[in-house]
Amino acid sequence: MSDYAVVNPATGQTLATYPTLADADVDGRIEAADAAFRIWRATPVSERAALVRRAAELHRERRDELAEIIVREMGKPLAAAIGEVDFAADITEFYADHAEEITRDRPLDILGEGTAVIRRAPLGVLLGIMPWNFPYYQVARFAAPNLVLGNTILLKHAPQCPESSAAIEDIYRDAGLPVGAYTNLYATNEQAAVIIADPRVQGVSVTGSERAGAAVAEIAGRHLKKVALELGGSDPFILLSTDDLDGTVQSAVDARLDNNGQSCNAAKRFVVIDDLYEPFVERFVAAMGGATVGDPMADDTVIGPLSSELAAERLQEQVDRAVAQGATVLVGGTREGTYFPGTVLADVTPEMDAYQEEFFGPVGVVYRVADEDAAITLANDTGFGLGSYIFTTDEEQAERVADRIEAGMVYVNLVLADSPELPFGGVKRSGTGREMGLLAADEFVNKKLVRVGPRS
Repeated sequence: MSDYAVVNPATGQTLATYPTLADADVDGRIEAADAAFRIWRATPVSERAALVRRAAELHRERRDELAEIIVREMGKPLAAAIGEVDFAADITEFYADHAEEITRDRPLDILGEGTAVIRRAPLGVLLGIMPWNFPYYQVARFAAPNLVLGNTILLKHAPQCPESSAAIEDIYRDAGLPVGAYTNLYATNEQAAVIIADPRVQGVSVTGSERAGAAVAEIAGRHLKKVALELGGSDPFILLSTDDLDGTVQSAVDARLDNNGQSCNAAKRFVVIDDLYEPFVERFVAAMGGATVGDPMADDTVIGPLSSELAAERLQEQVDRAVAQGATVLVGGTREGTYFPGTVLADVTPEMDAYQEEFFGPVGVVYRVADEDAAITLANDTGFGLGSYIFTTDEEQAERVADRIEAGMVYVNLVLADSPELPFGGVKRSGTGREMGLLAADEFVNKKLVRVGPRS
């Protein structure tokens, strides 16, 4: 029985299953990707960019179909699913638009005579291991820059996203890329390990859990392969001052409930200065509790089902354990099947598991702090370091706090502001490397020095 299946989390119905790749076929897929690399790397950059741009256009042309697929696969509300398709198209187009910039030579000022440049060359076949929570967006930010650079892609998606992963492969095929330039793999974890070890494969990118990242990094390290990791997060939302409390609360809710709360860089810990704590929590609890839970295809749904029964069970276990250890549920806290309502926990202390855990669902934890220093200390008191959010009316304070936050990203007075040109990534247990922006093109590229002496 294949692990790859579309199981609608809203109904529990298995809609389709897909056969796992046979062990005997693994080598052929790697060989095809390697052969395609010889063709693709020699293709002029302008032509590579044109084909990648066509892939962006196909995302837009097929947006309704693509969106409905991921509603079925992982329960994303339809409006958010359409937004994800559009964002994937924007990311893909961004790298097509910047193809010349990310591939051109970088001249160096040198001490001796002659010239020196950094010439950017593709590495070869890359393996991407992607998660279920953003089936198109996650792939776009890995595949698009690397295809423009001239690398070729083997893509192992999450087992619950077989339909969307096939749709992405169709897009790149229909855009006109060479056979093997982008290959969807219904591979097992054991087969992924074989692929990483293969000398034709030059690197691997993982977005997922800490456990998955550690396992892949260990294999990649044994075989001396470049690895990029985008893992979990427990991002702080720090409220120090505001002249619009209602607007700030809405930003907090939006940052927590995006994608049914299943986002690595969602705000998860709400760190509030003492004099704003009670009015903030009162409004935050009301808004979280009032968020509409329901059919992901309905227009008014804010929170659809979690991605699976197992995901809902795990989140419930975390909340129950937090309560057993002394936390207080201010609203929500009890699931109905795969549906989990907006939930707020208080009275979480450093001795509790909940203090260090990531809640991957619509659960926020509120903390009261006395001052700026206490807010920074609490915000940094985590093994994670992906994103962070600061709300303050004091520009100098915003700069001070941003400098001291231990995270890969800091957003001041705004949320949900990801954009193709902005790099995405974290520090500590949240991973290594960067995706999106021009920095994404630095991950899997040979920055080759070409030094030429003076003419005799």
